[in-house]
Parts: sequence; structure tokens; C-alpha cells
Amino acid sequence: MKLTRLRCLALVAFCLVFSASHTVAQDAPPKGFASIELLWPNGAPGAVGKAESDIPKLYCYPAPGPGPHTAVVVLPGGGYTHVVMEKEGGVEARWLNDHGVSAYVLQYRLNPAYRYPTPMIDGLRAVRFVRSHAKAWGLQEDAIGIWGFSAGGHLAGYLATADPHGDPRLRGDVPADKADVPEDDIDRVSAHPDFAIFSYARLSLDPAIPGTFGMKTLIGENAAKTMLDTVSPILHVTKDTSPSFLYGNSGDMTVSSLNATLFYNALQLAHVPAELHVFETGPHGTGMAQNLPKLPELAIWPTLLEHWMQIHGWMKAAVSE
Repeated sequence: MKLTRLRCLALVAFCLVFSASHTVAQDAPPKGFASIELLWPNGAPGAVGKAESDIPKLYCYPAPGPGPHTAVVVLPGGGYTHVVMEKEGGVEARWLNDHGVSAYVLQYRLNPAYRYPTPMIDGLRAVRFVRSHAKAWGLQEDAIGIWGFSAGGHLAGYLATADPHGDPRLRGDVPADKADVPEDDIDRVSAHPDFAIFSYARLSLDPAIPGTFGMKTLIGENAAKTMLDTVSPILHVTKDTSPSFLYGNSGDMTVSSLNATLFYNALQLAHVPAELHVFETGPHGTGMAQNLPKLPELAIWPTLLEHWMQIHGWMKAAVSE
């Protein structure tokens, strides 16, 4: 009797450990969203379950007032293991709303249940989803941008350098059991962002660039060079890459600011409009960099972004009395 009970307890413990190893910690949603849109209402391709972490979705922040509005898909960071939904999602979405821009914070699928190419498939679908609803949501169809932070910035780099009609880097990479959702009208819409904003983003996988954040959570241990090259955005910059704004900090020991400077150089060589701001101080993960008394110089960077968006017509200038 005691032996049987011990075996049962051991089995329960094993199941709990196994379940935990295959479960993604679900971050709290960002604050202040108006609604939630599921990217695939009938189930996402390759979903391994029906938990919240298996359901990629957009937290929607429509801009007030008459449109059509610019729209931004916000991609929070978190190393592809979690997503920093409020600091690198909700805060930025509300800031965009205050400046007349609609925002959509993406909850994409994560390690350990999901690795490449699933987050990329979710990101491509998010841009398509927003663009396909442009008329219904009062958006400007040719003013759909992205804004990524850290690992979300890496995802943004992938999207900014993707083929407008379906990234060829994904072709042949999706196993048959992960392509079980039929194509719909949204899949026929361009996924190419009209502009991209990068905040301390990992944009190169060159091992010569210092930094502690690798891509093991996305592509696994000891990935082949062909795979590293596939997910290294800097290697895929062309003249068609999205116009870009880059923000970084020289003091960032997690994602070196060399990611931003080298990506900017690649954009310049490809004649892609771009603006770069790297501050001397500041750690990784500064978000909008407001209310940081020891780093007051960083507080200006959202204003620089505001002006950049204004000169391209993606944000209206404030009307002064």
C-alpha cells in the first residue's frame, strides 16, 4: 500500500515537472487596452494547446478622434521566454494614443513551447491583421509600423527585412503539422511594415558583438550557421527594408549598442531612410526612459522619435495655442 502510494506521488511530481517545463509563464496584460483581437480566431497554426500562451493576440489601443490614423504594432521584449507587456507595450501604446496614433501590442508565442519560426509567423500575421482592418478601424493602410524592444526588437528587425508577400526565409521551415491552418484573406495582405522603431534591439548575431542575450531560446543550442544567418536581420537589409529609427545605450551590457550602429550603417549603404540615437549612459531595458533621476539625458529620446515620425507624416505635430 505504502509503495503504491509512493509511486503515485512520484508520478504526480513527474507530471508537474513535465507540465511546468512545457508551459510558458503568462505575463499580465498591458493596462488600458480597449479590446483584444485573436490573430487566428479559429486557432493558430502549430498551436500545441489551448492555454492563453497558445493564443497569439493583439491588445488594441485605437487613437481618439477622426482618422485615418497611423498604426503601430508594438513588440515587447523578454528574451523569447516572456513578454514585458506593460513597460514595453502598454506604456508605449498609450503614448502613441496621446499623439494620435493607434497601437496594437502583440502577445506572440514563446519558448519553451514555441521556437523559430513561430514568433516570426505571429509577427507577420499581426502586421497583416492590422493592415487588413485598416478601413474598419480608421487606419491609414500605408502607414502601418512596428516598434520592438530587445528580443521584440529582434522580431521587428526580422519583419522590417521580410519579403512583403511572405518571407522566403520561412518557406520549407514550417513542418507539416505546423501548417494546419488554411490560408485566408488576411494572409494575402502585405506584412511589410511601412516603418520600424528599434529600442535596444538585437539586430546582428555576429558572435564578435558583445552581449549576454543570445538566440538559444529562439533557435536552440549550437544552431547551424545557416540558421544564425537566417535570423540575423542585418544580413537581410535591402533597399526595401522599412525606414527605421534606432535607440540604444552604450552602457547596455545585454544587447550592445553596436547592434544599432551596425544596422544603421547597413541601412545607409542600402539607401534606406534611418535615424540613430545612441546615448552614452543607460542600462538595458530603459523603456521610454522617463522618471529616471540618475539618467535624465535619456528622457529626451521619445521626443526625438516624435519629431522623426512627424517629418515622415506618421504623426501630426502638436497644435500650439
